[in-house]
Amino acid sequence: MSDSGIQSAAFLDLDSVDRGDLDLSKINAAVDRWQWYGLVKDDELHEALANVDVVVSNKVVLTDDHLSRVKNLKLVCIAATGTNNIDLEAAARNNIAVCNVHGYATSSVVQHVFSLLLALTTRINEYTSAVRQGDWSRSQFFCLLDYPVRELAGKTIGIVGYGDLGKAVAKIAEAFGMKVLLAKRNSEDERPGRITLHELLPQVDVLSLHCPLTGENRGMIGADELVLMKKDAVLINTARGGLVDEEALLDALKAHQLGGAGLDVLEQEPPPVDYPMLKAELPNLIITPHTAWVSRESRQRLIDEIALNIKAFKAGKLRNAV
Repeated sequence: MSDSGIQSAAFLDLDSVDRGDLDLSKINAAVDRWQWYGLVKDDELHEALANVDVVVSNKVVLTDDHLSRVKNLKLVCIAATGTNNIDLEAAARNNIAVCNVHGYATSSVVQHVFSLLLALTTRINEYTSAVRQGDWSRSQFFCLLDYPVRELAGKTIGIVGYGDLGKAVAKIAEAFGMKVLLAKRNSEDERPGRITLHELLPQVDVLSLHCPLTGENRGMIGADELVLMKKDAVLINTARGGLVDEEALLDALKAHQLGGAGLDVLEQEPPPVDYPMLKAELPNLIITPHTAWVSRESRQRLIDEIALNIKAFKAGKLRNAV
């Protein structure tokens, strides 16, 4: 691996990261020649990969077929932490290195977790709507008490996934005066201070998910788990939609078996307009469009880290290897 071996690169879905508000100078300088795609079309993908040494992809899927047909490709830079869009076995077979980026969105995601949680516990959406509808103006009193508000202080939050994000959420939760409980990764997890998910669920007022989606944990929060939770508990998911059985969640919310849910991720993204979670229109369900990570600062860190990954590879080192 040397400078002379890396001359051209393609970014396959730049519009998913940058909308003209980022400084691209560092990544632009990392490679002599760039092909920039807002979002590469399916029928353009093979051609886009054909003659480049480096490819950057956020969510464009690179399969065995794609990676087996390229001639020059040496490095795939994932513009994210998750690796599920890249066939890693095919990359290894074809001697293509793969790297990702860690920790760039921690502050942004944690901020979003508590935005969802506070919106649900302070009932801010309902109160804002009430003001707009004139309810406050018609009130006999100086305030409205139509929607019960809860404090976070003294409540218990359960965290599933205690990496950088989980730890940062726990830190902020403690600042609010909350007690933190940690779920075991699996039945073989004997680390101190961890309890099984089924032990944790009945104890928490808030459940926040921060683990990757795997074959083992898909649908880990289903009907059996939701029934264990308190009827006024809140579920927050900013991780991956597949962790939650969405049909079971809707049933629990409609039956008032759960206090509320704040979701930044869904099983299908983007969801069709008739997607059941969107059609539900429940006051205790808040859905945001996978925006927990999208602060400008977060996206800038992501771009700059990709540039560092490329520069390290050119220098003969594989940084953030997958």
